[in-house]
Amino acid sequence: MLLPFFTAAPNTAQILDARGTLCPWPLLQAKAALAQLSSGALLAVYADDPLAELDLRALCERAGHTLAAISEHDGQLYALIAKA
Repeated sequence: MLLPFFTAAPNTAQILDARGTLCPWPLLQAKAALAQLSSGALLAVYADDPLAELDLRALCERAGHTLAAISEHDGQLYALIAKA
């Protein structure tokens, strides 16, 4: 399990573990991963960059993706994004 504080990503989600990278890498990696997915597909993002939540929220707003879930605990972020 990647993050014990949150439920596991759905079996259908692609997982992006961006922990250990700092801005702008989690955002850039998420954008690249989403570009490879078809509409409606899920991307689970794990990050520990303090700016990742803001960046991922802005990405979803600008691109029309759905931020299906987001959780933070002890500096660890989990986000589940559904591609538009």
